[in-house]
Amino acid sequence: MADAGKSVALVEKLRVGGECPYVSCVPSKAMLRSAQVRALVWRAADLGAAPGPVPAGPDAAAFAAAVRRRDDLSQRRDDSDKAASIQDRGATLIRGKGRVTGPGRADVDGRELAYRDLVVATGSRPAVPPVDGLAGVPVWTSDQALSAADYPDSVVILGGGAVGCELAQVYAGFAVHVTLVEPAGQLAGAEEPSLAAELAGRLQSAGVSVRTGMSAARVEPSSAGSAKVILQDGSAVVVDRVILAAGREPVTSDLGLETLGVSPQEDGALSVDDHCRVQGQEHVWAAGDVTGIAPYTHGADYQGRVVAGNLLGHCAVADYTAIPRVIYTDPPLAATGLTESKARAEGLDVAIATTDLGGLARSHTDGSAGGRLVLVADRVRGVLVGAGAIGTSADDWISEASVAIRGQVPLRILADVVHPFPTNAQGYEVPLRELARQLAR
Repeated sequence: MADAGKSVALVEKLRVGGECPYVSCVPSKAMLRSAQVRALVWRAADLGAAPGPVPAGPDAAAFAAAVRRRDDLSQRRDDSDKAASIQDRGATLIRGKGRVTGPGRADVDGRELAYRDLVVATGSRPAVPPVDGLAGVPVWTSDQALSAADYPDSVVILGGGAVGCELAQVYAGFAVHVTLVEPAGQLAGAEEPSLAAELAGRLQSAGVSVRTGMSAARVEPSSAGSAKVILQDGSAVVVDRVILAAGREPVTSDLGLETLGVSPQEDGALSVDDHCRVQGQEHVWAAGDVTGIAPYTHGADYQGRVVAGNLLGHCAVADYTAIPRVIYTDPPLAATGLTESKARAEGLDVAIATTDLGGLARSHTDGSAGGRLVLVADRVRGVLVGAGAIGTSADDWISEASVAIRGQVPLRILADVVHPFPTNAQGYEVPLRELARQLAR
């Protein structure tokens, strides 16, 4: 907006750039990479990179080195560079808590602002599950875990979604005893069950105790400042830290939105139309986690572009058909479009094809354990509507499916695409040809 010569005020009470650069995406991926390299080093002999086995085990010095790298990459949670960039490009940065006081009016810690259009991009905060006793034991939110330098001997992670699985692999990679507790019957939310099962198996192989279909009944202090987590089945785990990874909730309380007649949904999210305009409002917009639609950094970026386009007079419409969903474990679980169950629930006549990625030449040369790819097609239209995979670099090559779904590329064309050899993307070829054969019958 500022680049286009518009008058813009950015109000931020914490850090310019949100959670991603400082306490979520960047630090988590930095720590995951350190853990992955350690796992590779342990396999050096198997991969022909060392004459004998490399010892594995707890290593406080290595963990401290990973934390230093994490903090360097996340600019030690200092937003001064990003703040300066925003101001250099012509926006007015106002540090403080903003609150709407009426149509066209806002207050920032006593400073009054007037506006024509209001964009709510307040993001989300870690959700705290309703577990008795949390206040009396050592607890971290996921944000705190990705900011702290402590090297615990053991942790319980409450929540088996993306954040919980990634943190589990980070800590297990540094020989921390990890118990991952998920109330649902599988990890990874509502992704394809076969992929979730594969992910659980990979985490267990890395030393994580995975407890699905289980929740924490209560928590109580134990000896030496540790925590005793009593699970639903009566079993108990004593750990140094309890880490909360039970999802995030939109930040919409105490913003004064009621003065505009805006009421958040039951889950706290703001309801928006396909232009990212808040329902029932002409000059109020929302983007990012606060909408509850595509709760990823790339989803927030996308909605931000849509809002900016509309404020600049274009007719920008958001399309969430193929927003990728990724759990950045090793290997990553990536998906886009509809799962089989979701496609059937929407009334589609679906065709399914799966393949074992372990048969790929690249899996053999890399010494990887392979993985699995699941493709979902609409028989009536002859197009791909969903894809999910767990395998090496799946977070990158899932984008091929996103383009195919968004562009409604006919399956007969997708099945004729040539991939370079040897690559992981060749995993698409066999299931795509199978789908093309199924639809040709």
